[in-house]
Formats: sequence, C-alpha cells, structure tokens
Amino acid sequence: MWQEEDNKLKRSFTFRNFKEAFAFMTEVAEVAEKIDHHPWWANVYNKVDIELYTHDAGNTVTVRDHRLAEAIDKIAAKYTLKA
Repeated sequence: MWQEEDNKLKRSFTFRNFKEAFAFMTEVAEVAEKIDHHPWWANVYNKVDIELYTHDAGNTVTVRDHRLAEAIDKIAAKYTLKA
C-alpha cells in the first residue's frame, strides 16, 4: 500500500530476484516517460523503493502522483511480490 508522509507517496516492492525488480523498473520508466512524470526510486537487489511527489506543485503530492501510483500498482500486479 502507498503511504503518504513528508509530502510524498511512498511504497516498497520486493520481487523474487533482481531480474524481476529491474523488469518492473523498466516498465515503470516507460509509463513515467509517456506521462512525463518521473519517480524518485532506489533499487538494491530485489527491492525497489519509490517516492512520488510533484516538483512543480512545491514538492507535494498531487493528482499526477496518485495516477502514477495507480499505474505502478497495475504493473506490479503482473509480478509475484514477496511480503
């Protein structure tokens, strides 16, 4: 689940391995580029941490962030996530 804190939407995803984490990031990158709204993220092995916020709105959460979060969730649904 996405958590809103510090004017950011945050979520962590854990995959079975690095290859799946990277494939997920590649799919997210394609969507982000298409809608011209890019996440902050970090990746270590099978874990991807994402933060969404809008610079143009004063570094706060906007509708654009919620839309990207929804798109990211749809991508993540294709994968077997670890708890």
